Amino acid sequence: MRSKPSFKINMPEINIYIIIIGITSTLLLFYNLYIGCLFFFGFIYIVFHNWRIANIRKKEWTKYIQNLSLDIDETTKKAIMNLPIPLCILEFDGRISWYNNKFYKMTDSSDLLGVNIDSIIKNLNLRKVLNENKELYTEVTYKDRQYTVVYNVIKNEQEKNAKYLMMLYWLDKTDYLKLEKEYNEEKNVIMLIQVDGYDEVLKSASEENRSLINLEIEKMLTSLENNTKGALKRTSKDKFILIMNKKELNEIEESKFAILDKIRDINHGNGLPVTISMGIGIDGDTVNENFKLANGALDLALGRGGDQAVIKTKDKFAFYGGKSKAVEKTTKVKSRLIGHALREVILGSDQVYIMGHKYPDMDAMGAAVGIYDICKSCNKSANVVLDSSNESIDEFVKRLESQEYYKNIFISKDDAIRNCNRNTLVVVVDTHRPSYTECQELLGLTKKIVVIDHHRRGVEFINDSVLLFHEIYVSSTCEMVTELVQYMEENVKINKITAEGLLAGISLDTKHFAFKTGVRTFEAASYLRKMGADTVEVKKMFNSDVQDFITKADIIKNSKIIDNRIALAYSERERENINVVIAQAAYELLSVKGIEASFVIGKKYETAFISARSFGHINVQVLMEKLGGGGHIDIAGAQLEDVSLNEAYKKVYEIIEKYLQEED
Repeated sequence: MRSKPSFKINMPEINIYIIIIGITSTLLLFYNLYIGCLFFFGFIYIVFHNWRIANIRKKEWTKYIQNLSLDIDETTKKAIMNLPIPLCILEFDGRISWYNNKFYKMTDSSDLLGVNIDSIIKNLNLRKVLNENKELYTEVTYKDRQYTVVYNVIKNEQEKNAKYLMMLYWLDKTDYLKLEKEYNEEKNVIMLIQVDGYDEVLKSASEENRSLINLEIEKMLTSLENNTKGALKRTSKDKFILIMNKKELNEIEESKFAILDKIRDINHGNGLPVTISMGIGIDGDTVNENFKLANGALDLALGRGGDQAVIKTKDKFAFYGGKSKAVEKTTKVKSRLIGHALREVILGSDQVYIMGHKYPDMDAMGAAVGIYDICKSCNKSANVVLDSSNESIDEFVKRLESQEYYKNIFISKDDAIRNCNRNTLVVVVDTHRPSYTECQELLGLTKKIVVIDHHRRGVEFINDSVLLFHEIYVSSTCEMVTELVQYMEENVKINKITAEGLLAGISLDTKHFAFKTGVRTFEAASYLRKMGADTVEVKKMFNSDVQDFITKADIIKNSKIIDNRIALAYSERERENINVVIAQAAYELLSVKGIEASFVIGKKYETAFISARSFGHINVQVLMEKLGGGGHIDIAGAQLEDVSLNEAYKKVYEIIEKYLQEED
């Protein structure tokens, strides 16, 4: 080990002595020339000697610094060479100019110098580093190992022309990721299972077969318990709870919840299909939180019609199944209870504002006017929130405005917001999504909200309602309002035009009683007919002009048939009522032999409208939800803002292709 010098250059004390000797010798020259000259020569010698010694010591110090730098460089080289992480230096064209031992072992290649890194390791985006000139990170898989590669640009100034190089640090995180995966796979999962319409299903079978159905359900769920290595507990006659690990849930997801199809195949003479709804809660901080997530997921599955599984985390949902149509319930007890409760809420409110969804159709408007008549029967002031009409409701709105009975029925959004207070009742019809309502701001201004809707539940929902009437098996919201009118405690009288609006709403959503029509649908229509509804006048509300026929003809002409059963079409014409026309065209395409589902796209202003229809074998609701829309299993739609017609077409085509791939 080299010893460290203990001297200093140009020490201050030596310089002081020399100055004193120099002054003394100068003074002696004035007193005695010989003695002064002797001292002066001595002074010159001391100055020279001091300079020589200082120069020698300076050279020694410089040599020491140089040797020290060499020692540091050598140490640094050894440290980098034996760095515990792989490291390589690249030219900007990707050629390897240097690497350490760990990188050599990682690649297991004998000659790496001058070799382009792309020939060894793929998917390294070197161009991005060049463009941004900063430290960057990327993930790379190499020889079954996973690395985080840290890019760093350095400047080499040893050469005349500064040269830039790239340093790549390879951080192996394979073991960490393996540990993380094992941790995630061992997380607990809460699964709540409910048999849909349990009592109705058993009643649809003979008494001797009911126990067989019950036994078959339990047998299949026990098999699920064994396959998942979980713990199953029956909590009531139609409810179960299953606890498992996340790893097993992932395997169930990969099978697209095949248990739903197995349960559906149970057949012991039951007239109604056996289906189950599953709510799964995962990734909560505690078991209790997972249980709450599972409850929310089960509610959502039931609200969407059952026969499906919903996985819920803190911030997202995943949906599986949903192949069966909701079974119509024959009892009207709920309608009577809701009717009584609605009357009490109306009477206890200062005023009532009624609103449907944006771009309201006849189902929304007919239901709104039906609620208006109920309010008038209760001697309560009511208004329908509507800023502007559209082609779907123009004819009906004109009829309303021509009658004294409906004077000042409509109110603008601004006026409604201005007059709304905490005791104002806001009735939302034909939608349950806050963002879809005619005036979302009203929902935050009152503590009284009533929701009446028949659409399958989506992720977005009005949760703080005082009264919820949500029945997804019903044909239309107008049918639900008609039942409320029929079974309210006090006899509610509705106007003839109101009855026609309600009947028009039912006709629209059932496509003139061809789709989703049950016994109660005809009973509601019969009641409206008794109230004076004229079927001819209802038919006139749906009359269209010749341009609409031409547009529909063009749509059908331009349609593309996918997989011999799905029709996809579009309209290049931008008409004011394009959303109505494409809906009609979608229905027309279902009349083509072999077509099970149809999708039609139209454009108005900056919005692309998508209308989807099916016979129920293909769940168009799930497909439209991927585009931010929703609806029913057989009737759904979506709206895309600020996209071209071509872009919208590609999006719909992609989700259809993906659906067909998953189905295979």
